[in-house]
Amino acid sequence: MSAQDADLLVHGGDVLTVDAAGSVVPDGAIAVRDGEILAVGPTAEVRAAYRAAEEIDASGCLVLPGLVNTHTHLAMTLLRGCADDVDLQEFLARVIPREAELLSPRAVAAGVRVAVAESVRAGVTTGLDMYWFHEAAEEAARAAGWRLLAGPTFMDVPGPPDGRPYGDRMAWAAADLAARTGRAPCTRPVVFAHSAYTLDPEQLVAISTLAREHGALLHVHAAENAAEVAMVVEAHGKRPVELLDSLGVLGPDVLLAHAVDLTDDEITALARTGTSVAHCPVSNLKLGCGIARVPELLAAGVTVGLGTDGVVSSNTLDVLGAVRAAALVHKAAGDPTAVGAEQAVRMATIEAARALGLASHLGSLEPGKRADLAVLDLDGPHLTPRHDPWSMLAYAAAAADVRDTIVDGRVLMRDRVLLTLDEAAALRELEALAGRA
Repeated sequence: MSAQDADLLVHGGDVLTVDAAGSVVPDGAIAVRDGEILAVGPTAEVRAAYRAAEEIDASGCLVLPGLVNTHTHLAMTLLRGCADDVDLQEFLARVIPREAELLSPRAVAAGVRVAVAESVRAGVTTGLDMYWFHEAAEEAARAAGWRLLAGPTFMDVPGPPDGRPYGDRMAWAAADLAARTGRAPCTRPVVFAHSAYTLDPEQLVAISTLAREHGALLHVHAAENAAEVAMVVEAHGKRPVELLDSLGVLGPDVLLAHAVDLTDDEITALARTGTSVAHCPVSNLKLGCGIARVPELLAAGVTVGLGTDGVVSSNTLDVLGAVRAAALVHKAAGDPTAVGAEQAVRMATIEAARALGLASHLGSLEPGKRADLAVLDLDGPHLTPRHDPWSMLAYAAAAADVRDTIVDGRVLMRDRVLLTLDEAAALRELEALAGRA
């Protein structure tokens, strides 16, 4: 039989599929056409079955699914380093006023271009971005070929950066969501409700109703630290997750960011309602928020994906760094098996995709899924010898080891050179805007 046509063949590397069985294909290959994975298997078999106009020789490399960032604020690249060594409340007091002064569509686009460059260099292929001027963010990401999930954000604060008062936001958001009909199947509409301390119960119910009317994912900050919990209890008589549950907001279409300060009953509520959690261990540690109860969440059956948060609170968009932090920090209580290497890697790939409601499209290398993948160069002393790919990724690999990054079958970085974005120009523009601030 003659070989079938494909657009891209990635071959010769060890392929970590992150499928349900945890399959690893030594000297494996992936065939891609129209942004979709056609085949995964031994290089000899795949190359015999497919021929492609473009090939990537991944010999000596590890090929894995593109990493998924389940919680970030990409354009915070504009403010990196502006609120270090403070707690969450001081962080917000510093950042919110500066956002009001600095942010505009142009500034957000500039910040996102640099964030996309950083993410692509780190093998991150998808991000869930809660921020202002999401239209500008989406345009910048789309131009670079990067997978971004964004949408209307609700945060009832005086003088919002976009100048749109809360009373005007519902109609604006409804129109935005209605215009998203027919988008690609590997994305979904998203609505962002900032938190139970910037929105009142009536607003939270209205926003969740809007999201469900449009089949959108609802993303909410909740229980990031004890001070936030105390603030919500004082205002509403209930803890954040308890409040969201009582309002009927929780559900399988909801992803909570952080969820650090939880009770046993709240963990039970998340499991009962099918609500997912975006775990941001680096940000939580840096802000002194505490350590999320991830082992208990996993034991209860709650889906947990990894996120970096914005670079003002984490200083980096390195999801591999979050993998390492997640694999290490939960061992501090004395159980070295609390979150193992494979679990941590899955939280950055298939479980992160599941948290976004996109596990049928993203998060593992299997035929029929979108061709989002990263190629890690293993030719380094810190990666030698290579006994176990899961352990290597969780405890030794770094963003700098990523050689190639592919999104939807399009090569965004090859041999560490960005192909779809002028990185130097993006950095110059960001420096100019940040300097003006």
